[in-house]
Amino acid sequence: MAKDDPDIVRLAGQHVFELVFFALPMIVLAAGTALADPTPAKTADGDLARSTRPETLIAAGDIPPARRAAMLASAAKFYQFWNTGDEDLLRQAISDGFVDHTLPPGRPQGPAGPAAASKAFLAAVPDLKVAVAQQILAGDRVVSHLRFTGHFTGVFKGNKGTGQPIEFIATDILAIRAGKITDNWHLEDNLTFLQQIGLAAR
Repeated sequence: MAKDDPDIVRLAGQHVFELVFFALPMIVLAAGTALADPTPAKTADGDLARSTRPETLIAAGDIPPARRAAMLASAAKFYQFWNTGDEDLLRQAISDGFVDHTLPPGRPQGPAGPAAASKAFLAAVPDLKVAVAQQILAGDRVVSHLRFTGHFTGVFKGNKGTGQPIEFIATDILAIRAGKITDNWHLEDNLTFLQQIGLAAR
């Protein structure tokens, strides 16, 4: 889930999000291998898993339990990184050859990209929280429907916040191989964010 620089506004983003996210559960279910599992993943870092576990989880039944747990653990560390800005968590979550397939202009490719994006966003929204509303596992992919909340009390593009509440959604399609995130295709509702902080007309 690398998060796009919020001033890159994609007006069609919501429609793309709906197409990508809501079509995938039907594909998995149609294959006859899906299972719903409300229980948290059991990982070596139980507190980390609990803090970022999905509210709803759908996983293909042909994923071995050990690999499934490893995939969920990598995703959990990635989203805990977005909550904290802790780059140790980022290094644990993503591979050295990580590729952002929806890289916004000006952001470096590779692991440096999410690190830079997190610093910029936490400077604007220091109390940023990322919740995983839904997660789908199939093959080597983890699809996450995310909810970002917080308050604009910092500085964004030279504009100082006054505590405006923010809440917007995003989706990540993560490829996870050998316990590390190797690729991400992500989309954020940047227009809503900009409207909430007063930098775009409603």
